Amino acid sequence: MRSSNPVFSRRGFSRDAGYAGFGTAPQAGYAQGNPYATNPYAQQGQQYAPPQAPVSTGGMTMDDVVMRSATTLGVVVLGAVLAWALLPVSPGSYGLAIGAALVAMVLAVIQSFKRTPSPALILGYAAFEGVFLGVISEMFNTAWSGAPFQAVLGTMAVSGATLLVYKAGWIRVTARYARIGMAIALAFIVVMAVNLLLVVFGVAEGGGLRSMGPLGAIVGIIAILLGAFFLTLDFKQIEDGITYGAPRNEAWLAAFGLTMTLVWIYVEMLRLVAIFSNND
Repeated sequence: MRSSNPVFSRRGFSRDAGYAGFGTAPQAGYAQGNPYATNPYAQQGQQYAPPQAPVSTGGMTMDDVVMRSATTLGVVVLGAVLAWALLPVSPGSYGLAIGAALVAMVLAVIQSFKRTPSPALILGYAAFEGVFLGVISEMFNTAWSGAPFQAVLGTMAVSGATLLVYKAGWIRVTARYARIGMAIALAFIVVMAVNLLLVVFGVAEGGGLRSMGPLGAIVGIIAILLGAFFLTLDFKQIEDGITYGAPRNEAWLAAFGLTMTLVWIYVEMLRLVAIFSNND
């Protein structure tokens, strides 16, 4: 299993890497005969059988995923709290936040292209991402009191609702679902990158598509929905890893993917809260 990354490529479980791809294991309610339902851990030539618990010990478990995710998110929260407490709101702090975000992005890219998880890279990413989130959260709180707290609640609500919908089988994460969703996500990212360039060069005023008005709210809602889509891919990757007995250290990549997705949702939720606060 490779990392889930809402900004760059989501590499997921892939057969060429020895793990299950999207749609390999039937979700609850899946029909048999799924063309993607093959067990990459079975010996060559064996017929696919319904998913069973891995025979060998030492495979990734849900406890592993929960512990690694808690550790990674804990580092993010710690970095955010320290940044909020120690760095006053100032242009210098804003520059530091941008620098921390860039470092976090570089570490995320390096980990995304590694075939094995590196806890040092993942925790380093979490620490720098936490500094970035702490500074911008303090800035938003100064302008819109309580915005970070509302954004945290919104992130929890979106995550909980997405997990509920996924576990209920209302969303089936198939290869086709992943391809269509990723095409939409890629188009969104390209449009946002172009919008950023137009804003930087003064062509689009007031943030362009990222304005603090109704248009910005619509774009923010779309971004949050994409975050929910990324969560479903994360859940499927974790489910496949546990079902097919992925190596235990792959739990770090599950934690990495979940952390990146939750950060994506939180930042978008923070902007959305600010927009709605402006319109009150």
